[in-house]
Amino acid sequence: LHGIEERWENMHPKEQADIWMKLKDRMKGNWKELSVLEKKASYYVAFGPHGPRTLPPPGEWKKVVMYTLASVGLTGFFFLTRELGARPAPKTMTPEWQEASNERMRAQAVEPLTGISSEYPTRHGKGYVQS
Repeated sequence: LHGIEERWENMHPKEQADIWMKLKDRMKGNWKELSVLEKKASYYVAFGPHGPRTLPPPGEWKKVVMYTLASVGLTGFFFLTRELGARPAPKTMTPEWQEASNERMRAQAVEPLTGISSEYPTRHGKGYVQS
């Protein structure tokens, strides 16, 4: 059990399992009978930085930040390329056209109860002006 912290990662899985089972059997008894070495080994095997608790390699955060910034930059590039290459907005999206649509709806009394033609001030709809 001496130096198990250094040897554990390089041990064969069967050997690791054998050590763990021996320690597990020893831990079932009185803990005061365990040596300090057995207590340290038990703690390391149960909670040490190995397997899923392995610490990330130094500098890994730099890769994460770099890839995140690269993907955000690439997304921004694609967005700007799409926006610059897009067709102009249709004529129906101009404020003048939308105001004219509102006036036409009022003249034709479209949705007289809850829409733009409503006579009730609390139920008055917004109409079509968006931009």
